[in-house]
Amino acid sequence: MVQHLVSLGPTLFVAAFFFIFALNWPRDRTWTRAVTCAFVLLVAGRYLWWRCFHTVLPYPADRSFGFFWTWFVFCVEMGAFADILLFLVAMSRYVDRHAEADRLEQSFFATRPDSLPTVDVFIPTYNEPLDVLERTIVGALALDYPRDKLKIYVLDDKRRDWLRAYCESKGAIHVTRSDNSHAKAGNMNNGLKVSSGAFVAIFDADFVPYRNFLRRTLPFFRDPTIGIVQTPQHFFNKDPVQSNLNLEKVWPDEQRLFFDEMATSRDAWDVSFCCGSCSIARRAAIDAIGGFPHDSITEDLLTTLAMLNKGYKTRYLNERLSMGLAAENLKGYFVQRGRWCRGGIQTIYLHNGPLRGPGLNLFQRVMFIPLSWLVQYTVRFVILIVPAVYLWTGSAPLYFTGTEDIVRYQLPVLVGYFLLMGWLTPTRYLPLISSAVGTFATFRMLPIVLSSLIKPFGVPFKVTPKGSGNEESEFDAYTFLWIASLIAITSLGLIVNIVPEWSRIGEGEFSVVSAYWAVINIVVLMIAALICFEKPRPLVESFSTNERARVLGVSETYREARIVSLSLDGGIAEFATPPGLRTGDYMWVEMDAFPHLRCTVEKVAAPKAGKPVSVKFRFKLEGECRDRMIVKLYTGRYSQDIHDLDKSAIAGGVWSRMFGKSPEII
Repeated sequence: MVQHLVSLGPTLFVAAFFFIFALNWPRDRTWTRAVTCAFVLLVAGRYLWWRCFHTVLPYPADRSFGFFWTWFVFCVEMGAFADILLFLVAMSRYVDRHAEADRLEQSFFATRPDSLPTVDVFIPTYNEPLDVLERTIVGALALDYPRDKLKIYVLDDKRRDWLRAYCESKGAIHVTRSDNSHAKAGNMNNGLKVSSGAFVAIFDADFVPYRNFLRRTLPFFRDPTIGIVQTPQHFFNKDPVQSNLNLEKVWPDEQRLFFDEMATSRDAWDVSFCCGSCSIARRAAIDAIGGFPHDSITEDLLTTLAMLNKGYKTRYLNERLSMGLAAENLKGYFVQRGRWCRGGIQTIYLHNGPLRGPGLNLFQRVMFIPLSWLVQYTVRFVILIVPAVYLWTGSAPLYFTGTEDIVRYQLPVLVGYFLLMGWLTPTRYLPLISSAVGTFATFRMLPIVLSSLIKPFGVPFKVTPKGSGNEESEFDAYTFLWIASLIAITSLGLIVNIVPEWSRIGEGEFSVVSAYWAVINIVVLMIAALICFEKPRPLVESFSTNERARVLGVSETYREARIVSLSLDGGIAEFATPPGLRTGDYMWVEMDAFPHLRCTVEKVAAPKAGKPVSVKFRFKLEGECRDRMIVKLYTGRYSQDIHDLDKSAIAGGVWSRMFGKSPEII
């Protein structure tokens, strides 16, 4: 008993550090982050020392499978440690630029409007439909900036006549070119040729700028060393992971960890980078690097590196200033992630990349190496197969020194890392769900990593499909087959080794560890398998509004109501008492910006004691009225943010997805 307590001593010490100190410290201070990250780094260093000198080097160099397997797993762990090291270094700093933006905005716009700089808004597009493009174009035209200083350029690489006509009707400038050379980068470089604004704001065809976007970002350029100001990407729809796990209202989209936490910390080190959409750049800086680079399919990252080479910096303002369309289905999800992954890896081969780019200091070179893309999926895959390899071959991933040593050295690292992530990102990370999401992506992303290392170039730029929605259930058979196979192999390995006559591992001490490890892997894989089954989702997303309104029904009597959901084609109104409406009736809604909106009742919920009566309605908007609804919904008034993690609701959502069905929403 005493020996077990001694083994748990380091883990208890790590937990005590967090519960006594770190969890009571403010997480938005650099000194608290630096101390906490350094503490976890020391714990991880202690573990690696033990791994190297007690579980790897003592292994006999007999060239057996076990020998090579031990060294392979250790090398993968070293890659993971390097990735975590860069993560901890980056996260050890923090900067909040809200107050700076307030001060700069006040002084910048105190000048006469005719002295403000000119701004061009680029909207590069290839195959997006009108219902996607109209939101971006109308939102850009509604920007709060002097109209004579602002021009909207729709850069159409599909050369569509209907889009030209739409742009002319709205007052935007439609731009085409004779070919599609260099994809998005080439399209934007063509836009530079026909425009002349001092600054260039970029929004992908599915991102809508908030009205105050320029007011918050443009003043930062008073610093002549700033080349780009990047803002976070938020979304008005749910990505496939949220939807397929039945966590639409309780789990944030996958990109929140980067945009809300990591990008802010990188900015504190002056190694923030452009993410393409939702950014604004100084034209002089773009001209200094010869236009948008097209050597990589991720021109945004390469633009940052090229500007760093010329002495310009990227500033990151962590404010919600736009809203866009997340990948609508798994196909789009992997097209997007695959492009990011391949483009990041391409930079290490380029003359202006992090390894060879002139003008970069050592710290910048290290922080821009795409290490996370290179190692994260290999690490996850090895984590998944280690117990299975041991259960079927008897080869442990280390020269074993006892279960107590694993508890003494490895457990403190896991506890420290999970507690650190929970402290740094309290609403963006849960070990089980986060691990399942990473596991799900591994089986498609790992081949992309390997192929990019072998043949980094030659794969064409692929546009993320948008506007297609996911109105029918689909199934990712490829990923599911991988997951099901690993579950079967691991489960059978456990069963086989329960029977003494069949056992392949004997009574080795690692068998206890491998059993726990295998069970955890199976649980993670089962959650990951749920993501393979796509839920049908609507093409039009609605917003939670909670807005007062007056409704005129067939009784020709106004009733007070509350609009609790609203989209471009309808909404839901709640009444304190039954409103006397039936399916198919007409009703007229009076609310902010819409004094007389004619709607058709689509469904009336059955009254329930003590609860308001819900009425679902539809409408059809055209022309200026539709534009007003786009501005109302998409330019800053509403959001789809998830601010807190309800762990019981998350568990309930996954459980209902696995064993039940989602509740019906009126």
